[in-house]
Amino acid sequence: MSVNAIEVLEDFSATARCDEGFLQIRRLRVRNRRDDGSTSPVYRVDVVDRPRLDAVAVLVVRKGASGWETLTRMNLRPAAYFRKDKAQPMPDGRSHLYCEEIVAGLLENDDSGEAGLKHRAAEEVREEAGYAVTPAEIVTLGPPFFVAPGIVSEKIFLCVVDVTGREGAVPSGDGSPLEESPPPRWRTVESLQAALASGEVQDAKTEIALARWLGLRSGLSGV
Repeated sequence: MSVNAIEVLEDFSATARCDEGFLQIRRLRVRNRRDDGSTSPVYRVDVVDRPRLDAVAVLVVRKGASGWETLTRMNLRPAAYFRKDKAQPMPDGRSHLYCEEIVAGLLENDDSGEAGLKHRAAEEVREEAGYAVTPAEIVTLGPPFFVAPGIVSEKIFLCVVDVTGREGAVPSGDGSPLEESPPPRWRTVESLQAALASGEVQDAKTEIALARWLGLRSGLSGV
């Protein structure tokens, strides 16, 4: 069963503390220190942190009858959805209740180093895509990138895993209402590229992961 709206029952922004909740905002007064010993005027900075600092995103691929295919998920995204209530510089006529993306999740506190990263990537693939893979099968896709470094501390680490020839199970999810989503879908590489080019898919990590994987494949045969 699909979700058709997200209903706001209470907006308690005015009474909520900025250092609690899923997103925590640090409101700082800072100044710049310069090489000559001088300093800038004092100014305010807001920094947004999540419960865990960074995240992993995984491009799940398989070789199908018509070539390489990529797995995507339709995720409920309240922040994107509530754009509908704001004046938009360039309205696109879409609700953005769901956003199409690749598998992703937060790194846990004990996910340390490359081994921890690959462990978390494998767990997210099992949970969100329904495929059992081992950390050894996870391939990293270059360095991490900041999401919005002006305000958000989070980096995203990109990976890819090939599940060609395997049968997937129904994804278990994490039980959150935000995971009330349709089943994952498979797209051909060409279909996903077209969806990104047209704006049907508007997720940066998906676009970057696909581009990096295609670049890796063009440089290394058999990847």
